[in-house]
Amino acid sequence: MTKWPIPHPMQLALDAARAAGAQGEVPIGAVVMKGDEVLSVAANRTRTPPDPTGHAEIVALREAAVKLGSERLTDCDLYVTLEPCAMCAGAISHARIGKLYYAASDPKGGAVEHGARVFEHPQALHRPEVYSGMGETEAAEILRDFFKARR
Repeated sequence: MTKWPIPHPMQLALDAARAAGAQGEVPIGAVVMKGDEVLSVAANRTRTPPDPTGHAEIVALREAAVKLGSERLTDCDLYVTLEPCAMCAGAISHARIGKLYYAASDPKGGAVEHGARVFEHPQALHRPEVYSGMGETEAAEILRDFFKARR
């Protein structure tokens, strides 16, 4: 796997993940960028308020769409600390995200390179360019420490 330098947007996502973990949420962060502009920075919000769709990616996409006044985020990129699940991959496709960057792979729940592989289906409305491994070590450590503390 290619080791990438951690760019500013992924660092923002990692910071959001840490903050979510400190609040008892699963520590996952996401950032939507349009060129050099940060449109949204979000973290998991599934517990407060209770919302099973409150994944970092969904929250970030919603905030970016509101900011742009459009459900299409065609010129935008998404940075996220963990491989998106099937729900989030579907939302990424519907939003028409141009590039998806994610840090750590998720063999259990991921749906980009694992599991459902949402973007490989002929029914996928849109397939973003996908880049993985950027900030992987740090993202995996944040998640490991979070779950270790809860056991």
